[in-house]
Amino acid sequence: MENALDRKIKMIWDFRGAGAAQTAEHYEKHLAEFVVIEELKFDITGHEHFSETHSIAYLVVAEFEMKEVREILKPHRGEIYDEEG
Repeated sequence: MENALDRKIKMIWDFRGAGAAQTAEHYEKHLAEFVVIEELKFDITGHEHFSETHSIAYLVVAEFEMKEVREILKPHRGEIYDEEG
């Protein structure tokens, strides 16, 4: 069993409306820049489109980084990251 501090947390930002897809893709670029600047443990970012009016951008962090990153970036929600998809 992995240590709780080794778990990966997926921080999620929801975007809604006509420009949701473009906004999520653009926001992901800023998340990737943040990973480099802050030297985070993982280099995992992405975006997903659920409909024409709902998309997300996400950043995966190590659990020990979660509180600090959450305070800085203020994600809308989070979940345990499942690498299996």
